[in-house]
Amino acid sequence: MLEMRNVCKSFYRGTINERKALNNIDLKVEKGDFITIIGSNGAGKSTLFNCISGNILPDSGKVLLAGKDVTYEKEYVRAKEIGRLFQDPLKGTAPHMTIEENLALAYLRADFGKRTFSRISKADREFFYEKIKTLDLGLEERLDQQVGSLSGGQRQALTLLMATIVPPKLLLLDEHTAALDPATAEKIMTLTEKIVKEQETTCLMITHNLSQAISVGNRTLMMEHGRIALDLDEKVRKDLTVEELLRMFKEKTGRFLDNDRMLLEE
Repeated sequence: MLEMRNVCKSFYRGTINERKALNNIDLKVEKGDFITIIGSNGAGKSTLFNCISGNILPDSGKVLLAGKDVTYEKEYVRAKEIGRLFQDPLKGTAPHMTIEENLALAYLRADFGKRTFSRISKADREFFYEKIKTLDLGLEERLDQQVGSLSGGQRQALTLLMATIVPPKLLLLDEHTAALDPATAEKIMTLTEKIVKEQETTCLMITHNLSQAISVGNRTLMMEHGRIALDLDEKVRKDLTVEELLRMFKEKTGRFLDNDRMLLEE
């Protein structure tokens, strides 16, 4: 489904501040994988996602999606096949547009630009109603409400629906529950797992929660200094504790995990 071959990315190249964010990344993601990704600040997690989505271009290496080389394909082109959620609930939606209009923008990907945005049919509205009803937030009765008036949790749930209303080949979740209160975060995570399972979506999820990293999905990556330090499959993760995960990280890298935020979220 997704393959990265020797991908490298540096920032501030040629200066004293040069920093290698990705260092010869080799990664193969199979169709249907749900991979959690953890690592300290600056480990390269978000840069990895940015290279996959086309937000930034790698200095070298290749990115392949479903066998197609998309290394230098524009982000808006890849967006037809890659869904992405960010930590900030304000990203991913147009606050001054209604819920229905936001869903329509996302749904247009299905027609690859064959229809104009102004033509939202009765069938479309019925489809949006049924889809948003699955969120169980009562938003189906508020389709004409501006998105900017929704709570953070409601907006993140809507963004998740928008990213998957046309099932993508790949879903990228960039700490998409981190800015929410614990109860809302749990609800969004449950909804995420439900949608991913039902659509059999291939998914990569960055998380700061170590317990979540080894309990959600079927595979865990731990990044450090732009490299994949650990790649744990379902068999290795079975019955793995947070303490054992930290020990494995120390044995592999020679240092302790130093992200206080992650340790506090055990």
